[in-house]
Amino acid sequence: MLKLKPKFDLHRDVECDILRKEASVCRVKEYSGAVDIRILNIEKDGGVLYSWKGATGTTRIGKFDWNTKQNKLLYTFDEQVCVSSCSLNKEETLLAVSLVQNTRGEARLRPISKCLTLLIEIYPINNTKVLKAVDCRVKVQFLHSEPDRRSVLESHLLLLTEDGYVDLYHVLLTRQEGYRVVMANPERLSKTVERIVEDFCWVQWDGHTQRLYYLTHKDKFLLRCVQFYPNRNCETMLELPLELPANPFRTVKFVNLGFDHYHTESRDKELVRMEVFTNRIGSMCVCCSQPLNDKQELIYNVVLVHKDCSKTFRVTLDGDESPQKDTNLHPLFIPIGYYIVVYLQGYFLHCINTRQQEMLCHSLFLSGYDADLGLQYDSANITVLHAEEESSTALLDLASGKIHTAELSPAYLLRILRSDTPSRYPSSKADPQRLAALHCLLVYMGNDPNLELKIIEWLCDNVNPFESFDQIQEFILASLYRISYKKVLSMDKVLPYSSVFNKKEVPECLLEVPGVWCTTEMHTESVFKDKARSLQGFWSELQWNMDRTKYLEAVPNPRYRTSHIQADWVKLKSERRPSSHMNHLEENTKKVLSMVDTWCLDKKLVPLFQEEDRQQRELIGLTVDKLREHLNRHLPRLGKKKIDSLVINYVAKLLELIRHMLESVWLKYKLGPCVLCLTQQGSPAQWSVFHFMFRILEATRGLCLPLPPGYHTLLAVFAVRCLPHHTFLQYIDHGILQLTETIVSRLMTDLDNSDANEKLKFSILKRLPQPMEQRIYHMWDHPVSSASISRDYVKSLLEKHNKNKGFAFTSRDKPGFRPEFLPLTYLAKVLSDIEEQALNPFEEQENVDARFVEETALKQTLILLGFEEK
Repeated sequence: MLKLKPKFDLHRDVECDILRKEASVCRVKEYSGAVDIRILNIEKDGGVLYSWKGATGTTRIGKFDWNTKQNKLLYTFDEQVCVSSCSLNKEETLLAVSLVQNTRGEARLRPISKCLTLLIEIYPINNTKVLKAVDCRVKVQFLHSEPDRRSVLESHLLLLTEDGYVDLYHVLLTRQEGYRVVMANPERLSKTVERIVEDFCWVQWDGHTQRLYYLTHKDKFLLRCVQFYPNRNCETMLELPLELPANPFRTVKFVNLGFDHYHTESRDKELVRMEVFTNRIGSMCVCCSQPLNDKQELIYNVVLVHKDCSKTFRVTLDGDESPQKDTNLHPLFIPIGYYIVVYLQGYFLHCINTRQQEMLCHSLFLSGYDADLGLQYDSANITVLHAEEESSTALLDLASGKIHTAELSPAYLLRILRSDTPSRYPSSKADPQRLAALHCLLVYMGNDPNLELKIIEWLCDNVNPFESFDQIQEFILASLYRISYKKVLSMDKVLPYSSVFNKKEVPECLLEVPGVWCTTEMHTESVFKDKARSLQGFWSELQWNMDRTKYLEAVPNPRYRTSHIQADWVKLKSERRPSSHMNHLEENTKKVLSMVDTWCLDKKLVPLFQEEDRQQRELIGLTVDKLREHLNRHLPRLGKKKIDSLVINYVAKLLELIRHMLESVWLKYKLGPCVLCLTQQGSPAQWSVFHFMFRILEATRGLCLPLPPGYHTLLAVFAVRCLPHHTFLQYIDHGILQLTETIVSRLMTDLDNSDANEKLKFSILKRLPQPMEQRIYHMWDHPVSSASISRDYVKSLLEKHNKNKGFAFTSRDKPGFRPEFLPLTYLAKVLSDIEEQALNPFEEQENVDARFVEETALKQTLILLGFEEK
């Protein structure tokens, strides 16, 4: 499920280097003593701070620089000490350490106290200042925010104590002799202290965002967040009430504040495991887990602050999965992008989608043997390191000293799609897994063109829709959602991302995912503090997401549904006369097609966008109109100009996406220009393409989405090649195939007049509207078409002729007429009188051939009277 890449190995990157240096100190070829390297902290820049026992009986502190891949000695104590916490300032001039009293026989610290906290000048080594000497654990952490160029030279240090308070030290620095950086007034250091937090039972540090989260309790549990700024200011930004069991932490819990190898908290005392994860696009999740209860249920809760809701999940571990000994299991929470992976090794894996959280089926849940992250270590020893890159997360196994970057594996998700039974559940029960995997691939990973091609290949190989969802509809909506969301973040609240919501009734298997139960509570009651300054960056996005969510919960149908335009589309198709509304829709269509033409100048593999298709042009214009109206209603702050551009781009991308699907299939089956020939029978590959195109048509009709102009013509070409003639005509009668003027004209001209083809042509002509039928007759070289043209020509002449005008035979006329058959005589005279004013329908540049028309009319009259057969 996770793709792991090695990033750091304590033995490879540090220990081998230290052994060489210790051997040099001892002047031996190879140092054989134990160095006992321990990772102490990982700073914002990725630097790893560690300690080891030196050959001379001392304790040394070093740093592994991730950028240079070099190790640097920072400080050496005169004796062996127990370092429980350590931090280095950004300039690498100050080192803060907390030393705990030795209980293993080493020399005791003086004065005797449980913890001694020191601030040491290390560049150069000059001075050591005692900050605290107390009988409780103390954590140290330098702030690493980007400094203001105009600010004075200073460092800021957090001291977090087991007694439940947090102090902030402002350490003024001065530069001596051009390079020496030392504390300006070390004796006044105690006067620069600022008390940030008075009381907490749980605290978490986020170095990449420079935020401190802490939990306090009076009448109820409150989670608060303190934001630190480069100008030495900080303020409490957010307050969030949480529902937690009584006494959730036996001792104060420190998260992401280094590694204390001299204080190991017993796992049976960890009643609640809690972590906070944020994303710079404005999402915030608070994850909590509780140990197994008597029912062998594991309960974990995810508060989606940006969605103003809280979700509680229950997973029952029964049968072979039920743990027999350890009842204090806690899952691992791993943030990857906007997913939260909840993992209990050997039991289950739940990949929670925090962006599309409405339904369980958009989050992937696996259990038993399927739930394998690929970790080679006990998950209980894994620490999740908050990474700056949100697409991946760093995992530290403290026991082995190895760090791996972890990201979701597309290969694993593709296997879920391709597998006939992706889990131990039956096919209909496996649909939620396929749907969740498909959305993760399309929305989260969809920027990879090679991955998109693999998904399209999977669609080709699995053309028929699944029991509970249409995979082609999901592909179209999810891909468009990803493209649009990248442009404007707030679009994700109003655009469709799944076809499931278009169903009149959602299938039960998508509402209830086997193995996990979920309850949702709306309104998290999170509050931005009144004293918070005008919000910027992350906090501005978070507030916008929260406000927009509350607004959209209060209005009906906030998310656009493509099927809502079905009634307007039916009404529009019934209109025959041009109107101002039709002209408006045509202008919308021109804007969309002009963008598609710009993108497709060098992509002519599939012959689309090369003909007029009145129905599709109207549907394109209507889609633009309705989507624009929806966005203007719910996102007015974007402005009409921006919304118009977004909507045009959305519909253009839809047409381009369908073209891209066809081109991918074209290349997959290696089709060439010969497939457009109507005289040859279709091959198995062409049948597969026809089936795929038919499914695209079915999917878009179900969503009432437009197709690229020319799509119906191309589909009809494949239908002629692949289907028997009677089946082809049935597809037309049932409205599946649309007879465009392009395909009908090609049928008339490209197919010969054999008996079968002639029968097909007559059947098609009967199904054409009269205006098109008249135009098509001019393209078919056949006696019947000639007769039809003659009839239409005579009819038009008689309708235009002034019936009140008399006539008289002339000597020139008499030899050619038969007075005994007055209708024919009259017809011939009328045609003779007006032939100079009429054009030959067959040859527009010559006068009418009256003799030909006379004979044709006589022939038709005899047929109608029953004297001759047709």
